This record gives sequence, structure tokens and C-alpha cells, in this order.
Amino acid sequence: MTTYIDGFLIPIPTANKEKYKAGSKVYNDLAKANGALRIVECWGDEVPDGKVTSFPMAVKLEPGETVLFSWVEWPDKATRDAGNKKMMEDPAMASMEMPFDGKRLIMGGFEVLAEY
Repeated sequence: MTTYIDGFLIPIPTANKEKYKAGSKVYNDLAKANGALRIVECWGDEVPDGKVTSFPMAVKLEPGETVLFSWVEWPDKATRDAGNKKMMEDPAMASMEMPFDGKRLIMGGFEVLAEY
């Protein structure tokens, strides 16, 4: 069985780091309760601007923002699909505060190609 990954890039106002952490706990708890194996959230530390492409360019990073790189590991795509459906139906998700511009959030689902 191959794991399945949901990946995220999020531009977050640096001043909202603690607000983000508090809100993401709601999402992370729901994801774990609905089958997620592991959730990793990484606060940008060394994220250079690019000339052609870069994380900052991808999310249209504005002054005073930091890029967050995150992923959720699921046992498989079926568990992820069922878990996401249950999460979207949960009232806790509807009341979750997003202290960032969700229009610039980048996300995608990924089949694991290889693990070393």
C-alpha cells in the first residue's frame, strides 16, 4: 500500500503565525481523527526569491508574509478522499479562522513515487 500526500504552500502574514498555529490545530485534529497518518507544517526560514520560479513567486508573497510549506500523509487516496469529505461536513471546519489570503493558497494531491 502506498501512502498519499496532500501538499500545501500558504502565504501567511508573519504577524499571524500564532493565529495560524491555533487554527491549524483544528484542521490537524480533524485530519488525524479521519485517517491522516502524519501532518508536517514548515515555517519558511530560508526561502529565496527566484528569477524564474520560487516559493515566494508561486504564492505571490507580499512584504510581511512568510511561506508555509505543509503536507498531510494519508494511508492511501481512498482514506484521504473519505477523510476530506467527513472533514468538510464537520461544523468545526466551517468555523475555522483562516488568518491568510486563501486565494493564494496552493494545494494538490500527490501519489508517492518513491521513498528512500
